[in-house]
Amino acid sequence: MKPVLTTLALLALTVATAHAQPQLPAPNFPTFGSVADVQTRCDSGLKSARQRVAQLEKRKVDSGWLAAYDDLVVYLEDHQGPNDFILNVHPDKAIRDAAQACSLRWADFGSSLGQNEKLYRALQKAPKADGIDAEFARLASGQFEDSGVALPKAKRERAKQILDKLTELDQQFNKNIRDAGTRVAFTGAELKGVPASVWEKAKRDDQGRILLGVDYPSYVPVMRSAESGEARRRMWLAKTNEGGTPNLDLLAQIVTLRGEYAKLFGFDNYVDFNLRRRMAKDGATATRFLDSVTGAVNAREKTELQELRAAKAEHLGTAPEQTQVERWDATFYSERVKLQKFSVDQNAFRPYFPPQASLEFSMRIIEKLMGVKYQRVDNKLWHDEAQTYVVSDAATGKPIAQMYVDLYPRDGKYNHAAVWPLRGSATRIGRTPAASLVVNFDRNGLTLDEVETLLHELGHAVHVNLSNTRYAATAGTTVMHDFVEAPSQMLEDWVYDKQVLKLMQEVCPTCKPVPDAMVAQAQAAKHYGKGGLFGRQHLYASYDITLHRQAKPEPLPLWAKMEGATPLGHVQGTMFPAGFAHIAGGYGSGYYGYLWSLVVAMDLRTAFAADKLNADVGKRYRDDVLGQGAQKPAPELVKDFLGRESNSQAFFEYLKK
Repeated sequence: MKPVLTTLALLALTVATAHAQPQLPAPNFPTFGSVADVQTRCDSGLKSARQRVAQLEKRKVDSGWLAAYDDLVVYLEDHQGPNDFILNVHPDKAIRDAAQACSLRWADFGSSLGQNEKLYRALQKAPKADGIDAEFARLASGQFEDSGVALPKAKRERAKQILDKLTELDQQFNKNIRDAGTRVAFTGAELKGVPASVWEKAKRDDQGRILLGVDYPSYVPVMRSAESGEARRRMWLAKTNEGGTPNLDLLAQIVTLRGEYAKLFGFDNYVDFNLRRRMAKDGATATRFLDSVTGAVNAREKTELQELRAAKAEHLGTAPEQTQVERWDATFYSERVKLQKFSVDQNAFRPYFPPQASLEFSMRIIEKLMGVKYQRVDNKLWHDEAQTYVVSDAATGKPIAQMYVDLYPRDGKYNHAAVWPLRGSATRIGRTPAASLVVNFDRNGLTLDEVETLLHELGHAVHVNLSNTRYAATAGTTVMHDFVEAPSQMLEDWVYDKQVLKLMQEVCPTCKPVPDAMVAQAQAAKHYGKGGLFGRQHLYASYDITLHRQAKPEPLPLWAKMEGATPLGHVQGTMFPAGFAHIAGGYGSGYYGYLWSLVVAMDLRTAFAADKLNADVGKRYRDDVLGQGAQKPAPELVKDFLGRESNSQAFFEYLKK
């Protein structure tokens, strides 16, 4: 096998203006110029991957075996990873479809690799020089075991069939949402209250009505600002029913297959099977945690609903006792209450946060806090608006990572906000990590909530980019899944800090500073609505766990029952689970992790309580948490940073405010 560094060197991109820009660390993201290009890359990538597996099977199990196995991980990241990412963002549907077909072939390869007994046995025998080696081997062994390598032959074959089918179903679930092209028609009068920038350039139908998609730059302003309840209702229904009946069927198949998969391993349900290697350990622990949260927010949620009812009654001139708050009312009247109580209007923040400047502001926070520097470089990617940044260590000037950014919505693009960890760090070969941040923001500016979302997603990218691990297999976000959201959730609170917000002027001197009074109002208002917010998160997590415990999963009836028990109830004819892509994919039976991680995130924040831009604390955080990836179990990372065991005190104190 050729040394990986030789392969990477062949892929290196030399930036023409190297004297002005840092050199882009190799390899660069590949160009997907045509369907034929996708197919050629797929064929050659898989062929070489099989050859590498065959070579590794024959390799002597000595002190270099773990590194050789990680070389295979590196290869897969560089050849499978870009393909699996591009199907979510490429503007050409034919290329997305070709990438999806290739992704299924890679999934077939991956499920076979996961059941490779020769590699599994070699992994057990391979010498471990220290704790990092031992943890790498432990985690990799768990992945083989979760793939069915130790099952009897018949069960092992069925496990592979299930894994391959689950990949196919998940991809189709997301494709049904991504390619739907949903448009909702409105008259101009129905959009009264919605900023003109949201709709004035939108397409019209043959009746002259304004057509808006359900992307966030369209959906959120309508739900927040449209005076017309009917307009909000139609927009809410379109978004809530994303994916439609076909996705309900797909979700039922997915959950059924997961249940069967767990039984192959002797588990009664998929929840306990899936959680056994996570911080929660089992479904009972996750459920007890969720129960502790709902006990703290139930009364608050009901009180908030009464306030929304009063606000709607006042708005419409009706008697409160005869006024019913519908689901499509909640955001609109919550904004009105915040405006009345705290003088906070989220749309009023847009002029202060132009999208590009907001991205640079967010990166400036990381620069100040963690001792790095971001520099944009010229680089051709999947779309002309996609950007490339080199991340360098501020002290040495050494490039340590790269980040791709795709800011704006378009047809066929992944329509939420997410980060793809494209490449993990591997110090043993000088390998630098790469992440891709994908969001869908309004070109006219961001609300403070959206800046918070940007910081959250950047937090995932930072977790990838500042990883400094020996092995790619344990880099960045490969941590326990119920910890993975903590580093991103921790940063959300930075947007409410006046000192932090002043960094905007460093990256955008022409941008108007956000008035201190607006920041103070936003700080006060952020505590309003926590009952509804955490109540909803609790519902999502509880539904996910309950669904994965059902013997015969029925996604919609269960959702209708559980949502129907909440204060706002269930709207007949709606099918939220059809768009619940998180649980169709990697968050299946793990959605509780958002709340679990938030508890950890708030505990991590306590170290920054005195100064959110404290570079000394930031450096410790970079080294002890982000830099370690999964080289240590998540609880140890937190303990190393805080100097104590983690606890939930900060979280429950926050709930009381």
